Amino acid sequence: MQNSRLEKLLEFIKNEPEDPFLKYALATEYLRLNQTDIALTYYEDLINNHPNYVGTYYHLGKLYEALNRKDDAIKTYETGMKVTKEQRDNHAFSELQAVYREVVGEDEDDY
Repeated sequence: MQNSRLEKLLEFIKNEPEDPFLKYALATEYLRLNQTDIALTYYEDLINNHPNYVGTYYHLGKLYEALNRKDDAIKTYETGMKVTKEQRDNHAFSELQAVYREVVGEDEDDY
């Protein structure tokens, strides 16, 4: 039963291989199934081919953190903040800013 969601998503992406929502859903599902290498591939594909899909930056950054790739996480958060600022997505920007500050060791009092 657990794989039925994954199977459905894989079937959907066959018909729409460049759909960013489906790629994001697959990344999230693979992460849920503890297949981080495949999740990472989908998240990185989104960053490279769909840079305006803002939800990716937070989750990819968190995955990099979990994989002890702090520099990659910081870079991902920085890029995400730039993209969200350009899109005037204040909510996503503030979420990215919060995790960025946390990973670089800054407090809000530093500002």
